[in-house]
Amino acid sequence: MKCPFNIFSTTKLKPVKIAIADDHKLFRQGLGQILARNEDYQVVLEVASGEELLEEIGNAAPDVVLLDLFMKGMDGKEVAGLLLKQYPDVKIIILSMNYSPEHILQLMRVGVHGYLPKDIDQGILSDAIGQVVTKGYYINDDIAQVMRQGLQAGDIKPTRSKVAIPSLNVGLTDREMEVLALICKGYNTAKIAEELFISYRTVEGHRKNLLEKTGASNSVSLAIFAVKYQLLDF
Repeated sequence: MKCPFNIFSTTKLKPVKIAIADDHKLFRQGLGQILARNEDYQVVLEVASGEELLEEIGNAAPDVVLLDLFMKGMDGKEVAGLLLKQYPDVKIIILSMNYSPEHILQLMRVGVHGYLPKDIDQGILSDAIGQVVTKGYYINDDIAQVMRQGLQAGDIKPTRSKVAIPSLNVGLTDREMEVLALICKGYNTAKIAEELFISYRTVEGHRKNLLEKTGASNSVSLAIFAVKYQLLDF
């Protein structure tokens, strides 16, 4: 299995260190064996519970954690929240067969960096690890669609509170927040213009500003950004 992301040049860098937390022993060991075949990865920790992960992660110092959503004891959401407070640089990819919009949105709000179904193939797993390392997040089309459905099903409004976002050099205006909320609902430019009684060109200008200010590359990553930093009430 060849790693598809371009962080390894002719100058050999250290492998990505990975921790696996899953209470199904066969799945956990199988995943570890698959990853161990690739010299660009180093599996530094395999545990069966969130409690074990929190206890041992300091010594293992992984770059990426593959975390089961539903485990005995602490679940993945609770573990992820604690991990990100203690080790903010660690990237977390949730593994689950649950496609609930509620769970996905909650986990994005906690700050996880990816969400993968357990029946993925090796190539997608490798791509996901590469993207969370290089881009900071990974959401495939299926998960993005479920997340959008969850947002569209609710009454989305921009949050009234001004949220401090370290990565933003310039804050978002009230109008940009309104446009962002409608983008997250899946509205296209024409529909946003109609909803807000502004021109098509003005909407495109706000969309461009949002992408530049947040560092997002498209509507999906804008939605992830908005959920992660709790810019929406829903």
